[in-house]
This record gives sequence, structure tokens and C-alpha cells, in this order.
Amino acid sequence: MTQHADVVVIGGGQAGLAAGYHLRRRGLDFVVLDAQATPGGAWQHTWDSLHLFSPAAFSSLPGRLMPTQPGEEYPEAGHVVAYLSDYERRYDLPVRRPVRVVGVHDDGRLLRVETDSGTWHARAVISATGTWWRPFLPAVPGRGDFQGRQLHTVSYRRPRDFAGRRVIVVGGGNSGAQIAADLAHDTEPTWVTQRPPRYLADDIDGRALFDAATARRRALDEGRTDTGGVASLGDIVAVPPVRQARDAGRLKASPMFVRLDRDGVVWADGTRAPADAVIWCTGFRPALSHLSPLGLRGPHGHIATQGTRAVAEPRLHLLGYGDWTGPASATLIGVGRPARDAARDIAALLDAGT
Repeated sequence: MTQHADVVVIGGGQAGLAAGYHLRRRGLDFVVLDAQATPGGAWQHTWDSLHLFSPAAFSSLPGRLMPTQPGEEYPEAGHVVAYLSDYERRYDLPVRRPVRVVGVHDDGRLLRVETDSGTWHARAVISATGTWWRPFLPAVPGRGDFQGRQLHTVSYRRPRDFAGRRVIVVGGGNSGAQIAADLAHDTEPTWVTQRPPRYLADDIDGRALFDAATARRRALDEGRTDTGGVASLGDIVAVPPVRQARDAGRLKASPMFVRLDRDGVVWADGTRAPADAVIWCTGFRPALSHLSPLGLRGPHGHIATQGTRAVAEPRLHLLGYGDWTGPASATLIGVGRPARDAARDIAALLDAGT
């Protein structure tokens, strides 16, 4: 079955909903295709104790403030899922689910969006699939020899699953610090990082991070010196659970090991640590396999963009992939502005009749 819409948005998480809000405000004909069976995007798949970095009022999509969560300064992931579900209903966004997009093709005048439940033709496409669905695992020697359990951030849920086990947590970013802190109550994890952990000041949260990312983008756009953005402040937001574990001495980082063997990890000096499990908190890559038929990737797999618009395919916009397509655009508060810009550019494209 073939269906038509002026705009197809791929992904029904926070970026896709922000795009839908601005497309609706402009009166455009659009549909949002979401591979998930229920609303909430990646937030419905995170670990149990995950909290936002910012208070609810500073973690909102355009048009509607996130309500506060009673008893929580920084809302839980489940609260975010409820907010996104309500947001989708409130603005009556046309989300189809579960619909998995297989590929986007150039059909000449239109873009053809192939899915597992039929074909859509569109005059423009917004890709808003995020990164959660493409976890990155480093090529560490011996990773295939280790006989214990290995999992990425995406598969971690709760500390009781590892109670009494010897766990190695790999990664010096927010996920690594939060999961190591989460585990510290039920086990004695070994937390390893490429470099000594860099905590942001305890009073810094997502509000400051968004401001730093925005200032960096403005400086680059105006040809001024790169401010360094969020990276200049540190790698780890000291949310309360991380701060408590750190201050209690339960969050101490070891340098990165050089290899794994059957029973655990091995450092450069020959020191070994036996392990039952390794949790790789090693980040993500943009989930863009559905765009492969368009042939837009450069030599390093990067799609060149101007703002959110793909340079080589002006009918395609990429939204919510971090600073690549807008400052802090992978955050709730940060995705609103690039979503607005994408909707504006698409409206102009459609008005021009191209």
C-alpha cells in the first residue's frame, strides 16, 4: 500500500514530536512514523534509576512545560515517558506505530519511504531517529574471549541484577558514572575510564549545559574562537546519586585496561581483575541506516548538513543528533529551536513547489 504526505517524520521520540509540533503550527500535511509500539521514545528503555540533568521546567518541548514530579527535583525517566505521551495527545500529532522505516529513496520529484508496513511518498523527510538504537562497542583486544556477561548501557536496568557479582563498568561519561554509582550499593564495581573523571561543578545542570552549547554554536557561526561548549566544562554532571557515591568514596575510577581474557580484564602492568560482567558505557552513533539508499555519507560516514538540512539533499532534514545538527539538539530543551528551523525551511521548500 502506498500513502502520501507532504512531510514524513521518521522517529516518534522527543525530536520527532518537536518536529511535529512546529509542522502542525505551520499547517503542513505530515505523518510521524515511529518504530516503537508505545509513546516515549528511548526514555521507555533506560535503566530504572535514570533521572534528568535538569528540573522539569528546563526539560520541556516547545509549547508545553513539563510538569514537576512530586518529590523529585530532577524527574525520572518514567515521568518523561508520561510527559511525551501527553504531549503527543495534547497536540493530536499523527503518529503511526509501530512502523519501522527500512529505507529512504530518491524517486525524482518525491522521496520514497519504505517501511515494514507499506510505502510513503513525501516531498520532504525529517530523520529524527536519535542514537539509542545504535550503541557503540570499542574494539578492545580479547573482547571475544571473555566468558562472562557483556552488555551495553542500553541493556542495563537495575543493580539487583548484578548483586554479589564482580562488575567492570567502562566509560567516563554520564552513563558510566551513573551506572557505577547505581551499582555501588549492591556490589563493588570496578569503574574504568580513559582519563581521570572530569566532574562539572556540583551546581551545574542541564540549563548551563544548554547555554554552553548554544554559545559555542553562536561563536562558530560568527567565525569567533571555539568556546569548547559543554566539553570545556567537564564530562560528568554531578547529579545527586553520582555526587553521593563520589563523596562517600564509592566512585573511584581506575585507568582503562588494555585487554580482556577469559576471566576478566588486564592492565598494561599485568594487573588483573576477575569479572563476571562488563558493562560498556561507551556511547552511541547516529542511527541512520535508513538513509543509506540516498548515498549521502562522506568518507567518514558523516552526512554534510547546513543547520538541519542535508547539503546534498535539500528535501531531507536531520534532527536531534546532538551538536551536529543544532546545539544540544539531543536534549528535550535543546531540540525545540532546530525543530522550528527545520519546519520553517521545509515550509519554504514546499511553497517554492520543489
